[in-house]
Amino acid sequence: MYNNLLSKPLVVSITQLTMILIVVASIFLVFILIAVFKMYKLKSENKKLMETNAFKDIDESYKDFTGGHLYGDN
Repeated sequence: MYNNLLSKPLVVSITQLTMILIVVASIFLVFILIAVFKMYKLKSENKKLMETNAFKDIDESYKDFTGGHLYGDN
């Protein structure tokens, strides 16, 4: 049974191969467009969050911790 399937050569015309490649490229293009849209959406949401008061308090209370012995500043 498997010998009959393996003995027949797979013949694909150039037109069929072109159509398959166009379909696959279209699917990937849709995925890329969705990713770019989500990236801009997340970027705008991050900008709105950074403008809130929650992150302004962190900037004012920041303490430089690089003066310790682990950083060679004895």
